[in-house]
Amino acid sequence: MNGNHHMNRRGFMKSGLAAVAAASAGMQLVLTPGAKAAGKVVIQYDWLMSNGQIGDIAAVANGYFKDAGLDVEFSPGGPNASTVPPVISGAAQLGQFSETPQLYAARASGVPVKIIACGFRTGPYALTSKGSNPIKGVADLKGKKIGIQPTARFVMDEILAKNGMSASDVTVINVGFDKGPLVRGDVDAIGGWITNTQALSVVGDDRIDLLVRDLGLASYADVYFATDAAIEKDPETLAKFIGAVAKGWGWVHANPQEAVKKMVAAYPEMDLGWEEKTVNLVLKLSFDATTAKDGWGTFDPASIEEQLALLDKVGQYPNGKPAAADVYTTKILELSAADRPKLDAPAT
Repeated sequence: MNGNHHMNRRGFMKSGLAAVAAASAGMQLVLTPGAKAAGKVVIQYDWLMSNGQIGDIAAVANGYFKDAGLDVEFSPGGPNASTVPPVISGAAQLGQFSETPQLYAARASGVPVKIIACGFRTGPYALTSKGSNPIKGVADLKGKKIGIQPTARFVMDEILAKNGMSASDVTVINVGFDKGPLVRGDVDAIGGWITNTQALSVVGDDRIDLLVRDLGLASYADVYFATDAAIEKDPETLAKFIGAVAKGWGWVHANPQEAVKKMVAAYPEMDLGWEEKTVNLVLKLSFDATTAKDGWGTFDPASIEEQLALLDKVGQYPNGKPAAADVYTTKILELSAADRPKLDAPAT
């Protein structure tokens, strides 16, 4: 997975969202009669297909969508693709954001979309440091130079605010998506997605990957979303989709190496060797003690409240923080409960 690019997709242009919000006023999204009869469902992804969608890919390969009566089409994103407009227009029945802040930003700009399920229990964004100069926790940040992509700058603001630190405690340096600045020693740590294992390998096997979750930032990733209208008018179709994807993820949990082979067969641009090394990490992001109890795809409304409050504190919502009840619904999870496997993270 080119996780750094996922992080880039989180950087919304407020003007673009405002335009989408204006265009979507009063627009209703339901499946057309023809599409409903055929069970056709399009999902618009935020970025290119990668290991974050391995369960989705397994659902196709194993016929789970077909078993649910759905004809599913994946619409990958990319550097010039838009995630929200196809969902708002009805060209796609649902979408997937890389992480929850994107959904919150959309809602704050007036776009009528809600979270319906979350594939990753935590955002995979992390600060990576060298083993010779490790950053293992908040206390190690002070006085350090941190390389952050400009679109992820708010993440550093959140870390400081959450931990009672000031902007002068760290030096934030704008970087791109390669790890060169860290390898050269230009920065003490660099941000990126831990699932991007191939890119991270240049740092060394003794590197330290410190998830922002472990710096106090809660978030979910691989966030499935739909419009208010779709959730109201056709929740059954959305539930069938999430149920089939959940079965796909359950199968990956039981058959990780076979799942990687199927994924790479479907998307040959992925590297088989690196994906085989990464799949267990991906599964640990998707499953934990909470999914063992409540099933894959679940999320905690209290965590969403906490996320919104912290983002508001660092100035992400100049026009007002969206209400938690407006950014998520548990209806689709409830309807798909029987199909969502209750599994913990795989053993190391």
